[in-house]
Amino acid sequence: MNRIHRSACTVLALAALAASLSACAPLIVGGAVVGSVMALDRRTTGTQIEDEGIELRAASRLRQALGESAHVNITSFNRQALLTGEVASAQDRQNAERIVSAVENVRSVVNDLAIMPGSTLGQRSTDTLTTGKVRASFVDAKDITANAFKVVTERGVVYLMGRVSSREAQRATEITRGVGGVSKVVRVFEIISEEELQRIAPQPLPVDKGNGTAPTGS
Repeated sequence: MNRIHRSACTVLALAALAASLSACAPLIVGGAVVGSVMALDRRTTGTQIEDEGIELRAASRLRQALGESAHVNITSFNRQALLTGEVASAQDRQNAERIVSAVENVRSVVNDLAIMPGSTLGQRSTDTLTTGKVRASFVDAKDITANAFKVVTERGVVYLMGRVSSREAQRATEITRGVGGVSKVVRVFEIISEEELQRIAPQPLPVDKGNGTAPTGS
C-alpha cells in the first residue's frame, strides 16, 4: 500500500473535526481549507493557492520518479515544502528533495524522509488521529490562533508549520508535547515579530456602542 499521496483519511478527519467545531463547516479542497478558515490564514490567498499547487505538482512528479516504492507526503506552507514519509534508499531521498526543489514557486525544502519500510495503514490511521487531537487542543487552548498552524504527523512525530511569533511557537510546542501519542515535536516555523503579528492578525468587528452589538449589513 506504499504510495505517494496526500492522505485522504487526513482530509476526512480534519473535515470531521471542523464540522464538530462549527455549525458551518468549511469546504476542504486538497490540503487547503477554504472559506472562513482561509480568511484567517496568515498567508495571502495567492500564497495559499501556490502552496496547494506545489503539493499537487510535487506529488505528481515524485509518483512518476519513485513509483510505488516510496511513501512521501508533501506539505507546503508559504512556499516551504516539508517532505515526510519513507523511502527505500538514500538515493531516493536525495532524488525526492531534488525533484521538489525544482517545482515552481518552491522557496525551500525541509527533507525529513526516513530510509525504512513504508508505514502501515494502522500507523497512518493513528497519525491521523494524533493530528486531529493536536488541532483540537489548539482550539481548546484559546490563547493561540489554531488556524495559524499546519499540523502533520508521521509515525508519531508531529511537525508544526506556520507564520507565528516566538511566544506562539513555544505555546504550540508545549500543547503538542502534552497530547497522547506524540513521540516528538519538530518545529518548521517562520518566526515573525509581535509587531508583525499585530499587523496581520484579523481585527474584531467594531461594536455599536448604542446597544453593545456588532453592526449588521443592511
